[in-house]
Amino acid sequence: MADHGFLKQKPGFATIAIHAGQEPEKWNSAAVVTPIVTSTTFKQPAPAEHTGFEYGRSGNPTRNTLEECLAALDGGKYGLTFASGLGATTTLVALLNHGDHIVSSDDVYGGTNRLLRQVIARLGINTTFTDFTNIEKVKNAMQENTKMIWIETPTNPLLKVVDIEAIVKIARSRGDIIVVVDNTFLTPYLQKPLDFGADIVMYSLTKYMNGHSDVIMGAAIVNDKAIGDKLRFLQNAMGIVPSPIDCYFVNRSLKTLALRMEHHKKSSLIIANWLEKHPKIVEVLHPGLPTHPQHEIAKKQMTGHSGVFSFKHSGGLKESRKFLSSLKVFTLAESLGGYESLAELPSVMTHASVPALQREELGITDSLVRLSVGLEDTEDLIEDLDQAFKAAF
Repeated sequence: MADHGFLKQKPGFATIAIHAGQEPEKWNSAAVVTPIVTSTTFKQPAPAEHTGFEYGRSGNPTRNTLEECLAALDGGKYGLTFASGLGATTTLVALLNHGDHIVSSDDVYGGTNRLLRQVIARLGINTTFTDFTNIEKVKNAMQENTKMIWIETPTNPLLKVVDIEAIVKIARSRGDIIVVVDNTFLTPYLQKPLDFGADIVMYSLTKYMNGHSDVIMGAAIVNDKAIGDKLRFLQNAMGIVPSPIDCYFVNRSLKTLALRMEHHKKSSLIIANWLEKHPKIVEVLHPGLPTHPQHEIAKKQMTGHSGVFSFKHSGGLKESRKFLSSLKVFTLAESLGGYESLAELPSVMTHASVPALQREELGITDSLVRLSVGLEDTEDLIEDLDQAFKAAF
């Protein structure tokens, strides 16, 4: 199946995922698979002279291996991991000072929205939310004290695609503004924001990067040494670090990332095409479809789209409830990016924390359903959706 004019996938991704940072020579045992080092403290040959590790919060051999691999996959120089995606976001916002200002995508992960509105605002850092698909609105949202631009692309749950290069251009014209791209939905396999001028790429590794729905973790990847050093300081000073065992899991999961993303990409596009023809479907929000409003931008910066997308049906809350509870292969649950297919209703689940008025403005209605297409056989998933629609309507 042709990739419909998306960027061509450069060779070498799977090789980097398998080998970057994984040199057996690192370990006295020459272990080919990265060992799990659980020790919280490390012997020092003399007072205040350590051999690379002193305390588990400041650095851990298993964690460092994962961070090295993550940096390589995004084409970055420095990788940092955190206890969760929101832990990463909290640390990134801590680069700012009291009185600074953030401009963020309006359609953004519910947890990010809640953190910026209800926690970070109390610390004297305010956020303006605006539609990043409209460049004029982004320019108008900028203030004298704007120090960070927070991009999520594609957005969650409306799958709006934001032109990273265009937003970076605005930031550069204004001086010292950090551009962050939340790349959780795509992974570096499908989009590399640093290539388009972003300063920081962040992830909820919980989703596609780990891909097995069994670890909560976040990450940030940067090229700039000054930002990298600041984040390394904050990672240690704030202590939002992941466990070595979880780092081992994510490091292992990266070895199959290319294979998994390729299947998610193909399967979700087949399902999106099937849904577009369904009589009960009003709209399918999948960047891989030519009908998607930002399809051309998607083709310019992505090598394809992942397994997560949304659709609107012609019913209301009643039909949504019936549809979701009738699914047998898809599981009704929050989150995304695992091997198992999930379905959810953002208005009452993942985005319930978004203020009702903002939900309404964005179009997060009771007939908007979000799917995370897993690694099952595509035919079985289509059959499942079909029977659930019949039950609901």
